[in-house]
Amino acid sequence: MRLRYAFSLAAASALLVVGCSDSPTEPSVQATNVAHFLPSHSSLRAKLREILTEQNGGLGFEMWATILDRNGVVVDVVYSGEHRGDQWPGSRVISAQKANTGNAFSLPGFALSSANLYAPVQPGGSLFGLQESNPVNTDVAYGGKAADFGSLKDFMIGKRIGGINVFGGGLGLYTPGGKLVGGIGLSGDTACTDHIIAWKLRHSLNLDNVPAGVAPGPPTTGTDNIIYAVGTIDGFEHPECFDTPGQGNHVAIAEALP
Repeated sequence: MRLRYAFSLAAASALLVVGCSDSPTEPSVQATNVAHFLPSHSSLRAKLREILTEQNGGLGFEMWATILDRNGVVVDVVYSGEHRGDQWPGSRVISAQKANTGNAFSLPGFALSSANLYAPVQPGGSLFGLQESNPVNTDVAYGGKAADFGSLKDFMIGKRIGGINVFGGGLGLYTPGGKLVGGIGLSGDTACTDHIIAWKLRHSLNLDNVPAGVAPGPPTTGTDNIIYAVGTIDGFEHPECFDTPGQGNHVAIAEALP
C-alpha cells in the first residue's frame, strides 16, 4: 500500500507550476553562500566517513559526495575511501547530477529530492522527459586531471555541472534560517542508501531545515524524504532497493531519519 502524502498531488503540482513561472515578481536567487555553512574539505570527508560506519542499508560501499550552491556552481567534492578508486568512478559525476537536481527542483518554500522525482518521470508521468533536460556539462565533468578528482583541485569546483538525476541521493540545502542555498548529492551504493546517506550528511551540516515537501512527517507541511512503494509507482514514490547482511533495513532506516 502506498504511503499518504502530506500534500495532495494537485497541491504539489500547483507548487511546481508556480516554481516554473517567469513572473517578474519571483524572488531573486538567495545571496547567502552555501560555503559559509560548510566545514573544511577534510572535515566534510570525515563526516561522510563517520556516517558510513552506521547502518545505512544497501551494499556498504564507499561514496562520492558533491555540494553546489544555489547558482549550480560546485563548491566541494569528496570521497569516503582511502583512494579515489575505492568507490565507483562513475558515481562522482552522478553525485554532482544529484546535487544539481536537489537544488534545481527545490524552492525557498518547497523541497523536492531526486528520489521524489522517480515516479513523475516514468512514461505517462506528469514530468516524463525531465531527466533529459539540463544536461551535464561534460567539459566540466571530465576536465582536469583524474588524479585530482575528489580533492580541492577537482576540476568541477567553481564551475556549473548541470545534470538531472531521478533516483535517490539528491537533496536541497536549507540553512537554520530557512534559506535555500544549494544542493547535495551522494552516489556509490543503491539509490535508497544514497538517499539515506545524503540525508544524514545534510543533517550533520544543519542544512536540513526543509520548509515543506511531498513526503509525510514533521513539519506538518511535509519533508523531501523518500516515499517507498510496492507495486504501482505513481505520484512521488520510489521503488524499494535491497540490502546485504549487516547493513540494516533501508526502509526502516529511511522512516526513522531525523
